[in-house]
Amino acid sequence: MSEIATDSLEEIVLQIIENKKPEKVSQLVALLKEQLGISEEEALYLIMGLMTRGKIKPASQPLELSFKLSSYLKTSHARWYWIITFFALLTLIVVLLVPENLQPWSYMRNILGAIFVLYVPGCTFIKTLFPVEVPIRTDEENLDKIERIALSIGMSLAVVLIVGLLLNYTPWGLGLIPIAFTLFAFSMVFASTALIREHQAKIKTQIL
Repeated sequence: MSEIATDSLEEIVLQIIENKKPEKVSQLVALLKEQLGISEEEALYLIMGLMTRGKIKPASQPLELSFKLSSYLKTSHARWYWIITFFALLTLIVVLLVPENLQPWSYMRNILGAIFVLYVPGCTFIKTLFPVEVPIRTDEENLDKIERIALSIGMSLAVVLIVGLLLNYTPWGLGLIPIAFTLFAFSMVFASTALIREHQAKIKTQIL
């Protein structure tokens, strides 16, 4: 949510509290879901934001906001994680099962493999380092995305070089299967770490 949209929703929340006078947090959450059409997680974020600024105080039930990671995974904020996971898994399956000389499927194999190698490892690594914002803050969302893409490509090249160098000194060598599985494992580990860091950062800073 943008800052303006969040402020407007908070005013509506205060009006709902004044008119409906819910006695419990669960009742307020149910009202917000019904009247604003938002999810339970978004309702809880709004309530916690109002509590942090002292605009509302629960009288009969303490606000229990665990914001479990399992719940966060079901929100739109975790969509990038599922896209990365699906794409990485699809690429791994296609690269391992589709032969190089099987036309025209080999073209899809090459395209998926190129995107996977040149973008995914760096993307997950950069997301882990900067789960919410890139190092250089910009005023436009488009510039933020361009910075992430550029950093992801550069970092992917570095990761692939390091992985190749390390695999060269292992019993598996630089074969297709060792490289594919190593990059897949690297991407999934850092994607999961990035998701956890993003989840914690948004709880701390009240960002939606």
